[in-house]
Amino acid sequence: MEKICHDWKHLLDKDFTNGKYWNDFAENAQNASVEIKIVKSYKDAIADILKIAKATDAKMIAGVGADECEELADVYVEVNKSFKVYTDKFDIVKNKNELDIGITLGEFGVGETGSICVDNYAYEARIASMLPPVNIIFMPKNCIVNNMQDAFDVLAKVFWKGYSGFVTGPSRTSDIERVLTLGVHGPSRVILFAIEDDKR
Repeated sequence: MEKICHDWKHLLDKDFTNGKYWNDFAENAQNASVEIKIVKSYKDAIADILKIAKATDAKMIAGVGADECEELADVYVEVNKSFKVYTDKFDIVKNKNELDIGITLGEFGVGETGSICVDNYAYEARIASMLPPVNIIFMPKNCIVNNMQDAFDVLAKVFWKGYSGFVTGPSRTSDIERVLTLGVHGPSRVILFAIEDDKR
């Protein structure tokens, strides 16, 4: 999968990979309606993903990032035994309007906002993170920068073209009679699996 950077961890200062800002991140992410699940490894998320897929009556799932993370590829193989998981970019694009869940990778979190930096250079990654009603994100638990200035400093080291973004909870709007509504312009649920033992 095409990315802006294939090794975000090496861009982060030591201060940003020791979990120092996790508590701030978790509190702010949950305040933005992100559902956080801490798991030791990718495979420990399989049971939860199956429950989420069953509860949402999912028919089609888009899964990106398998080519850079073997453990995530194994997750897709297991989930595909019960629910259809598309990992090929052409299949994801072809079925984009029918996807119920998108599974993507987050590179690092931002403590002050609870945002998750996503490398969405690849078109299929943008589809998986923005079109389905449910977006599941895998991110290394200890990769958290302090604030947005730190986040932009990290991006400045590698970004020269493409697409990157910050996910801060589900899509929300209050355009209609000032009533807050989730999921109008994107996913109505964002679920973060924070991986304690992320080998990426």
